[in-house]
Amino acid sequence: MLLGIISYTVLCFRYRTFIFILTFLLYASFHLSRKPISIVKGELHKFCAAQNGAEVRINSQSQKASALPSPQLLDNETDCGWAPFDQNNYQQLLGALDYSFLCAYAIGMYLSGIIGERLPIRYYLTFGMLASGIFTALFGLGYFYNIHSFGFYVVTQVINGLVQTTGWPSVVTCLSNWRGLIMGVWNSHTSVGNILGSLIAGYWVSTCWGLSFIVPGAIVAAMGIVCFLFLIELFVLEDTPGLGFTHDCMFGFSDPKDIACSSTLVAHSKSYENGVHRFRLQKQALPDEKKLLDPETQCLLLSDGKRAVHQNHVITLPAEGGGSMAAISFTGALKIPGVVEFSLCLLFAKLVSYTFLFWLPLYITSVDHLDAKEAGELSTLFDVGGIFGGILAGVISDRLEKRASTCGLMLLLAAPTLYIFSTISKMGLEATIAMLLLCGALVSGPYALITTAVSADLGTHKSLKGNSHALATVTAIIDGTGSVGAALGPLLAGLISPSGWNNVFYMLMFADACALLFLIRLIHKELSCPGSATGGQVP
Repeated sequence: MLLGIISYTVLCFRYRTFIFILTFLLYASFHLSRKPISIVKGELHKFCAAQNGAEVRINSQSQKASALPSPQLLDNETDCGWAPFDQNNYQQLLGALDYSFLCAYAIGMYLSGIIGERLPIRYYLTFGMLASGIFTALFGLGYFYNIHSFGFYVVTQVINGLVQTTGWPSVVTCLSNWRGLIMGVWNSHTSVGNILGSLIAGYWVSTCWGLSFIVPGAIVAAMGIVCFLFLIELFVLEDTPGLGFTHDCMFGFSDPKDIACSSTLVAHSKSYENGVHRFRLQKQALPDEKKLLDPETQCLLLSDGKRAVHQNHVITLPAEGGGSMAAISFTGALKIPGVVEFSLCLLFAKLVSYTFLFWLPLYITSVDHLDAKEAGELSTLFDVGGIFGGILAGVISDRLEKRASTCGLMLLLAAPTLYIFSTISKMGLEATIAMLLLCGALVSGPYALITTAVSADLGTHKSLKGNSHALATVTAIIDGTGSVGAALGPLLAGLISPSGWNNVFYMLMFADACALLFLIRLIHKELSCPGSATGGQVP
């Protein structure tokens, strides 16, 4: 008995570590491919010396010192950027590019969770990564083929936004049993991906900006192949009272042959592929109890493909039909306590986060007068702060067991910090660096906590009575609503920034206040009745 439990624990740890690392890398590559557009903005429209006696601007770009061929300028072009973004309305055009991607992402996210929980995760995620790689690279090909059609760049952004929705519900479903600190560490993939994307895109931005998209596109496509080869279908083993063993674990099997099943169960092998199934660790049934067990629901977990780990441990898989739970409906997921509040909170929190994601390098360029490469590198400090903010939010929420209160505290501190940043960042590079780290932590902390631990809490809420099918749908609803804010933020920044960057920061502070407002009821509920806001889930 003890030997079986030890073997189970070792196998548990091995698979958990593998899934943690793999899903971290997979979603980091998604964010890596989203970052180039913010870095390249400073190159698509440069502050330059205009021709024919027009208004003189500061040229922040050095002469291209590369042997790479540069497309010829059109007759009506100046050296102020890439047509059509070299015009005076460049901020609105760049904002429209962001909006195209993020609006498509928001709309697609509502459908992605519903579709994803009905398809094999491995195939679904692989398709999304390969398609995302193709359309990210396609944007960069506009440089080499001298494409100046605004519609071309909008269409590539729209399709890329749609296919990228395959990512988040899939990877969160893979980690549905994890909470707090571990999820905070894991969610740093967002910031790691942004940092790598900034550095990779920045390397070529001043010499050949097309490669700033093609290289990240190739990376995310390559990770899609890795996903197809190595992502294993996930099965959750739940705690079982009376066995003296209460460790949650996720096991994965790349093929149904990895599980010893009856011939009847193998005939229904399709059921393994649809999302995540819950298993229950049981003591071996007594002789007089065996007749109560349906042979179609019994499988023995194998450790080496030939032998069972221990004959006293039985993995029970509900057969298709009446015993299994159907995927939750969209309206059913909305009825889960806390889903609406956290979704609306994330809408405004993500509005702030994605405004920084897409516009921070251009803001740094205009305020500190750096070129696109230097501004892109400096903007990574915001994501470095985001790593610490996500981990800090996970630690605090673990200790307090209060998700909403943790988010509320960080949102309360974020609003005045944004105002200080807008003031101090104009005083010099050193002040900008310090405030980037602090703002990154406070802005990204609530966003990270809601999209990971809170989503997992709500997706496994006690009102669902163990229906694990709900997780992908709940995750998609929360992140989809947040993505509406992500689409609005960069768009509003493009519209407001011509009137002054201070007005952009006022808009961001107002959004933070709205995010906090939607959490007031849940915070009050947590303080008066601990553990109730997200269904009493604790780490």
